Amino acid sequence: MCGIVGYVGKTLDGKAQNVVMEGLARLEYRGYDSAGIALVTESGVETEKRAGKLENLRSALEAHPLHDSRTGIGHTRWATHGGPTDGNAHPHRGGKGDKLALIHNGIIENFHSLKKELLAEGVEFRSETDTEVAAKLVGAEFDAVGDLTTAMRNVVNRLEGAFTLLAVHADVPGVVVGARRNSPLVVGLGEGENFMGSDVAAFIGYTRHALELGQDQIVTITPDSHSVINFDGSPAEGKAYEVTWDASAAEKGGYDSFMAKEIAEQPDAVANTLLGRTKDDGELVLDELRISEDQLRNVDRITFVACGTAAYSSLVAKYAIEHWTRIPVEVTLAHEFRYSDPIVDDRTLVVSVSQSGETMDTLMAVKHAKELGALTLSICNTQGSTIPRESDAVLYTHAGPEVAVASTKAFLAQITAAYILGLYLAQLRGENYADSAKVLMTELREMPAKIQDVLDRMDRVVEMANFMADTRSVLFLGRHVGFPIALEGALKLKEIAYIHAEGFAAGELKHGPIALIEPGQPVFIVVPSPDSPHELHKKVVSNIQEIRARGARTLVIAHDGDEDVVPFANEIIRVPQCSPMLAPLLTVVPLQVFALHLAMAKGLDADQPRNLAKSVTVE
Repeated sequence: MCGIVGYVGKTLDGKAQNVVMEGLARLEYRGYDSAGIALVTESGVETEKRAGKLENLRSALEAHPLHDSRTGIGHTRWATHGGPTDGNAHPHRGGKGDKLALIHNGIIENFHSLKKELLAEGVEFRSETDTEVAAKLVGAEFDAVGDLTTAMRNVVNRLEGAFTLLAVHADVPGVVVGARRNSPLVVGLGEGENFMGSDVAAFIGYTRHALELGQDQIVTITPDSHSVINFDGSPAEGKAYEVTWDASAAEKGGYDSFMAKEIAEQPDAVANTLLGRTKDDGELVLDELRISEDQLRNVDRITFVACGTAAYSSLVAKYAIEHWTRIPVEVTLAHEFRYSDPIVDDRTLVVSVSQSGETMDTLMAVKHAKELGALTLSICNTQGSTIPRESDAVLYTHAGPEVAVASTKAFLAQITAAYILGLYLAQLRGENYADSAKVLMTELREMPAKIQDVLDRMDRVVEMANFMADTRSVLFLGRHVGFPIALEGALKLKEIAYIHAEGFAAGELKHGPIALIEPGQPVFIVVPSPDSPHELHKKVVSNIQEIRARGARTLVIAHDGDEDVVPFANEIIRVPQCSPMLAPLLTVVPLQVFALHLAMAKGLDADQPRNLAKSVTVE
C-alpha cells in the first residue's frame, strides 16, 4: 500500500518535480486514493495534494505551478486514519512556519497518545491522520536541534508500529531523510543525484544502482552522498545491489493493460525462475539458500505462511512436496499463524510466500516463527525486500516486476519455486526421491513452452468472457491440485470483475454447494489428467455429470486427448498433457484470461481494482 518517492539533485530546475511525479506514476500499481508532492524551493517548502487519482494532482500542478526545485518528495496514499480527502493526503507540515514536509507509509499505533500530548501543548492539526503527528514531532525536533537526521532519529524512537517516513525542510534544501521500520524503503544511487522509493520502480528510469536498508534504519541523502545510521544512532551500512530490469519492464509494452502483459510474460517468468537451478548432471543446486543441507535433511515438518494468491500457490506446493518427499506440509494464512498457537521447533521449516516481500501479515508470521526457533525460507519476487532479509533463506522467483494488482505471473513463478524447493528436498533425501527429482526437473523445464501453447489457444476463452459480461455468479470446482486452482480462478474474478465467485473442492458438492446449482449457472471444472492417481479423473467426470444434470453450464478445462468429458461439457478448454503435479501451471492460465477479459467487457480497470492494493503493508 502507498507509494513513496524522494529525490535530491544539484540543479535548481524542474527535474525534482518530474522525477517525483514519474516515480508516483510507476508506483500507482500499489493502490492509492490520494496523492501529493512537496518541493523545497527558493520560497520555502511548497506542497500540492489532491484526493483521487494522480491525474487530479497533475491538473492542480498545471493550474498552480510550484517553483523550480532540486529536492522533492511525493506520496500516493491509501486511507487508514482519516478518509481520502485533500486535507488528509500527504505531505503534512510541521515546525515553525510549517517549514517541514513529511510523508508516511504504514500505521503509527501510538499516535493517539502522542497527539493528545501535542494538543495539550497547543499544537493545531489540520487532518485526521496519524502522519501529521509525526510531522509535528519531527518539525519541533528540528527547531530544537537544527539537524534533520537527528530530529528524525529522536522522533522514530518514540513511535510504535510499522512505518516509513521521508522528510524535507526549507532550511536544508539539499537533503532528504528517510526512516523505516517494518515498511519498505530503498535508495537509488545516481551521479550528482540520489533517490528514495517504496521500491526500485520509483527511480528505475534514472538508475539501476540501489541500496537495501535494514530494519530500524535512517538514511540521509544529498546530491553527492548517502549515509545510514541505526535508530540508536550507531553507524550502519546498506547493502548495495544492481537492479536487473529496466524501466521498459514496468511499462505496458503495447498491451491494453499490465495484467494482459503479465499473463503473456508467464512462460518467461517460469523459465527465468528455473534458470541456474541445476548442474550439468541434473542435480539441483540452490545458491541462494543460507540453510545447511544437514539442517534441511532434519526437517520433519513444513508450514507455508501466505495470503491471497500466494496462499493458493502454497496449497499447490503442499500436494507436490508431500508427494515427493513424504514430509508433512500445512498451509496457514499468515494473518492467522501468530494467533493459532502454532506448533513449530528447530526441525520445522516455515516457508513464507510473498510477491512483494513486504506483506505485513506474512512478515509478522516470519518473525513469530523465528522467535519459536523454526527455520525460515522466503519465496519472493522482489530482491532486497524485507521478508527475504528477515528469513534464514530465500528463493527468488525472477518473474520481473508485476504491476497489476491481481497477481498472475508471480503466481506461476511461486508455484515453480515451490516445486524447486520440493524437488531439492527430495534430492537431499536420496535414493528413489533423487531419481524422481531429476525426471521431474526435466519436465519442469518443458513447461514454459506448454504455457505458451495454452496462451496461443485463448481465442475462445476471450469470446466466452465477452458474451458472459452480464454474469452475476460463477462457480469453480477442482480436486487435488485442481482445488487451489479453482480457488485462484474465483479470486481473480472477484478481484477484477467484482462478481460473486466461489471455488470448491469438487468432492464437497454433495455436502452443500450443489444447492447453488440452477439452470444456466456457469461452473468451471478443472479436470485432472486421465493418469492422475486415485481415480481422480473419473470422480471429477462424475461431478460434471451431477451439475450438468441440474442445469449448470459446464465450462471444462481438460487435457488434450481427454474424450471422457466431451458428452458433459458445454465448453471445453484444452491444455497440453503433463504430469499431474505440474498441471496447475497450465490449468490456471485460462481462468486468468477469462477474468481479465470479463472485466474488460464490463469496462473495468483490471490493473487497479477498487479497494485493493498491490502490497498490503499494514496488518
